[in-house]
Amino acid sequence: MSEFRWGVVHIYASYNDTIIHVTDITGNETIAAASGGMVVKADRLESSPTAAMIAAKRVAETALEKGVQGVHVMVRGPGGHNGPASPGPGAQAAVRALARAGLKIGVIEDVTPHPHGGCRVKGGKRGRRV
Repeated sequence: MSEFRWGVVHIYASYNDTIIHVTDITGNETIAAASGGMVVKADRLESSPTAAMIAAKRVAETALEKGVQGVHVMVRGPGGHNGPASPGPGAQAAVRALARAGLKIGVIEDVTPHPHGGCRVKGGKRGRRV
């Protein structure tokens, strides 16, 4: 049997879309990519867990065909100084769908960018008053 081949799945899950991108272990070569918008018709469904599951299933099938048996998962939310730090609703569904499709899952890591000082957050001196 040939050696076990690993890949990296980058899942970007915002509240507007879920993008799933499989690369080789170095991150240089794309193996497969899909997003919620590629698999549903209505714009409001792009970020839904169902769309994320279908996209993840499509990506997993392509990755398995190309010889990838295991993946490390990098989950990312919008983050930054204005975006929400938590990933959107599609992240968990996508990871579950990858496992169900037959890929072995190694490390699941959160790679959401966090600000270190940086720009001033909007909202004014006293914050957003509701």
